[in-house]
Amino acid sequence: MTTGAKLKTRAAMLARRRALTAPQLVDAAGRVQAELVALVRRLRPRRMTAYVPVASEPGGPDLPAVLQAALPTGAELLLPVLRDDLDLDWAPWTGPDALVAAGRGMREPTWPPLGVAAVAEAELVVVPALAVDLLGVRLGRGGGSYDRALARVPSTVLTVVPLHDGELVDELPAEAHDRPVRAVVTPADGLRTLDAAPPA
Repeated sequence: MTTGAKLKTRAAMLARRRALTAPQLVDAAGRVQAELVALVRRLRPRRMTAYVPVASEPGGPDLPAVLQAALPTGAELLLPVLRDDLDLDWAPWTGPDALVAAGRGMREPTWPPLGVAAVAEAELVVVPALAVDLLGVRLGRGGGSYDRALARVPSTVLTVVPLHDGELVDELPAEAHDRPVRAVVTPADGLRTLDAAPPA
């Protein structure tokens, strides 16, 4: 039942994203980037993770460059590298010219990866999703890669999902392996901490 509900919800969310116009995507990316930049400047992490949004994913393809520019001098931005077992390794982002096309539409850094445990040392973790609910349950694309990565992130670390408006929903189907996130960023409402977040 849960798997079927996830498939149905995933298809609906993907259809919504495909219906967004180019101007809507550009406007949403700008708003999401501004909120994430403000968050990075406030937290000043020494290491953070993000990803390269593709197609209609919120944040725009230049999201890593924008986040890197907001980081303190000497801080490190890591991007995911998809392994053959669908787990995520992590490698430093050194610029748009040091990215290659990879599986599942991802763009990955060409630098040698640091290992799957590198995410555990991040002080801010930005991850993708198709939707998130008010308890922090996250709906991904079905591979389980980010659930494995999030299981390595300490509960005190802020985990944030950029979303389009309408993708923060009341409730999502959840399974035992699903890992909640602590916050979302949407174009209209900015940063919102979720009920799953532990006390600061």
